[in-house]
Amino acid sequence: MKIGRLLIFILSLFIMNPLFMQVLESDSFLSMNAEEIGIHFIKHASFYITYEETTLYSDPVNYEGIDYKMLPKADVILITHEHYDHLDKNAIADISTPNTVIFCNESVHNILGTGIVLQNGVHVNYIIDIEAVPAYNTSAGRDIYHPKNRDNGYIITLGGSRIYISGDSENMPEMAQLKNIDAAFFSINQPYTMTVDQAISAAKIIKPKILYPIHYSDTNLEKLSTLAKEGIDVRIFKM
Repeated sequence: MKIGRLLIFILSLFIMNPLFMQVLESDSFLSMNAEEIGIHFIKHASFYITYEETTLYSDPVNYEGIDYKMLPKADVILITHEHYDHLDKNAIADISTPNTVIFCNESVHNILGTGIVLQNGVHVNYIIDIEAVPAYNTSAGRDIYHPKNRDNGYIITLGGSRIYISGDSENMPEMAQLKNIDAAFFSINQPYTMTVDQAISAAKIIKPKILYPIHYSDTNLEKLSTLAKEGIDVRIFKM
């Protein structure tokens, strides 16, 4: 009888708790100082990174089957720009504590009424090392989606390893300035972000050791496998 009640209780958790509806895929790699960096994929452009006692979220947005209240609280939240699939006040509220710090562009700050604005090229050190870098469309007519000098990409440094988050961008000339990138998150999904060919071109310029495609929707990513001959480890997870 006790076993029966226990089984009913466990079943009710799966039915009532949205977190059980979708298991988050995760990955990890070792930082330069041999400490584990955990990558946890949520949906679309939303993911979080864990390193030692630090949890960092990138563009947290609510999706069906995800309950942010059940996820780890954030030490740092990075917001690339204000589009609905990158900025979600409710998701931010669910993972925030009084000590959580949000880094963002000016547009996001104006919407949230909080956060620390980082202009492109600005570098700060708060718990971890963070640098805001450009993120914009380069194809003719597509700058209406992500104009130059508005949005942010980010480079964060954890345990000596440099991680690049592209934001919604295409393969910009500024990518040639990004050096010693250990892992990169590329948004791939035209007309708003990179095509697969643009992502391949950008990867050959940046030369990350690991490439994580995000934001890709139903884009066919098979061609990214050609980057293996460049020594780039492409790791594709459900987003």
